[in-house]
Amino acid sequence: MWPMSSNCKTSLLFFLLFAFFFFFPGKCPGCKALVAITLLSISCFGYLLEGSHVASETIPQLEPPPHHTSRPCTTVGQGAGEASHSSHCKPWLCNCRTGVARPPLPLPKHHGLPINWEHKGLSQQQRRDSAGDRGWEVKPRSQPGIPAETAGMRVAVVGAGVSGLTATKCCLDEGLEPTCFEQSQDIGGVWRYTEYIEAGRPSLYPSVISNTSKEMSAFSDFPYPEDFSVFLPNAQLLDYLRRYAEHFSLRGHIKFGTTVVSIRKRPDFATTGQWDVVTEAGGKQTSHVFDAIMVCIGNCSEPSLPLHCFPGIEKFQGQYFHSRQYKHPEVFQGKRVLVVGMGNSGADIAVEASRVAAKVTLCTSQGAWVISRVFDYGYPWDMVFNTRLMSLIRNHLPHPLSWGLINHRANQWFKHENYGLQPEKRCLVRDPVLNDDLPSYILTGRITIKPSVKEFKDNSVVFHNCPEEEPIDIVVFCTGYNVSFPFLEETVVKMENKHASLYKYVFPTHLQRPTLAVLGLIKPLGAIMPVSEMQARWVTRVFKGLCQLPPQSVMEKEVNENKKIQLQWFGLSFDEVLKTDWLAYLDQLTSFIGAKPSVLRLLCRDPRLALTIFFGPCTPYQYRLVGPGRWEGARQAILTQWDRTLKPTRTRVSANSSSLCPSLLTVVGFLLLLATLLFGFQ
Repeated sequence: MWPMSSNCKTSLLFFLLFAFFFFFPGKCPGCKALVAITLLSISCFGYLLEGSHVASETIPQLEPPPHHTSRPCTTVGQGAGEASHSSHCKPWLCNCRTGVARPPLPLPKHHGLPINWEHKGLSQQQRRDSAGDRGWEVKPRSQPGIPAETAGMRVAVVGAGVSGLTATKCCLDEGLEPTCFEQSQDIGGVWRYTEYIEAGRPSLYPSVISNTSKEMSAFSDFPYPEDFSVFLPNAQLLDYLRRYAEHFSLRGHIKFGTTVVSIRKRPDFATTGQWDVVTEAGGKQTSHVFDAIMVCIGNCSEPSLPLHCFPGIEKFQGQYFHSRQYKHPEVFQGKRVLVVGMGNSGADIAVEASRVAAKVTLCTSQGAWVISRVFDYGYPWDMVFNTRLMSLIRNHLPHPLSWGLINHRANQWFKHENYGLQPEKRCLVRDPVLNDDLPSYILTGRITIKPSVKEFKDNSVVFHNCPEEEPIDIVVFCTGYNVSFPFLEETVVKMENKHASLYKYVFPTHLQRPTLAVLGLIKPLGAIMPVSEMQARWVTRVFKGLCQLPPQSVMEKEVNENKKIQLQWFGLSFDEVLKTDWLAYLDQLTSFIGAKPSVLRLLCRDPRLALTIFFGPCTPYQYRLVGPGRWEGARQAILTQWDRTLKPTRTRVSANSSSLCPSLLTVVGFLLLLATLLFGFQ
């Protein structure tokens, strides 16, 4: 919480009223919508003024891109914002239900549409020269050991999953020379399913579906095809990653079947920032020298199985294993199953097991909020939750009121207390469990919720506060994963309580030269793909010297302060310290390089786009509107995001489905906002 101006305080007053009308049950939906639009129109102006004031202090000085730079940035940009702002998406504000046909979004060739953002026929230098107001670069600032001119700078990328692919692309966009090392024979990381378990690789079961919608999970300059499912099966998401790699010609920079054995500082690291890298392929080791390192191995490779925390497990005569080993539910046929752990994997496995098992018990020590992928009006949960308006409410209201609203919202689907799922500490924001079936399976008796395990017996288990024993045949431990970097020295990435202390979850704070970055080691309350991409866009510009990190003392202070904030909001465990507000984090990263959009400026120049950005879902395309890597298809991608979302589900359209109500509400809301601008704050 920071000091607020009178504009912001006035806005918060109206937000409180908005929250009352929005969350209070029993009112007419139409009346609630009109009242909410009126209050929000008044409060938005205070937010916009406040946001413009903050932006003027935090966005770095900009200047047109230099014409002499080799391999100019054509698709890169990233940064961060001062605070996160989000909105509760309403279809009438996003024009998603009007039924009006829109021109198709220019997509890559494999979508069957032209690639008009590449300016065919122009050389890269001509594109650079013609950028004008399209491609502003952050003013280069000198940084010890990293000159502004870095043509030919060699970067090692470890891993070819989601983070590794976008890291490789961002290096190419910035004129760097990436080499991506992937120990397996294909790209995809955790999203590439294999029937067998590979050492050192993430493993998933074939029924895994993404917990974030496709529009919120897209890379910022590469939308999903419109016919892809809203929530993606793992095979479809892997197909998207392969299209991404093909379109941006990434495979030629990936060395498959190559394991990184060690990464060590060179003797002259203090002046050059270079690294000695040893890799192994086909039983033969090779040494390399790289100018920078991007570690993109994720945090789902080394299972955490703390058997010492479960007394009597050594006497248990049944079968037990970690969720990483789970593939198919047939192993539970006719068995009595205990699932330990209330995360996404635990809920998924419990639901699948209950279809074939004799009995399924799911135990949890802390409880969890369970939400459905299907949210208000049937829209995807993250397109409603991760909006600038809703983020503004969450991050500016007093903490007790904010988590109170979150708790209330989580209980609207079903009352968690009645199902044994209520989190123990309601004042902490728990990472929600995304599962569409769990409440109904509890309701029908297929799954029973129990507290944490007290002790295992030969063929049974005893739970805390439950005197009777429960007979058990199989135990599945869904106890998460450890973070490890076996190829790095322990002093390079410092681990504290299984947590890597990294500035902005990316840079080690103590290195003499910022030439090593860790990508994707974060658990945002949203999609990981845009986060990894924004991290990569920022990191590559730090490598080039175009963005500068604060002094070591400042970075360490911020890391420690963030831990205190996370303790207040999430509690402090390994999983919790990796969590952060998705939209706030993206805004923060993109502001570092000048790619964060200004709602106030857009309101004057493009009101329709400004309203969609503020009230609608914060899709990653917003971070391609301005700054380095500006994409000319970003505006159309934002305005047609609901078309691509609804296309896979609108397979039958009723003749009477169209309505004038959403359009009228859009007009009324816009007129109220204009009236506020003219008269509300005189």
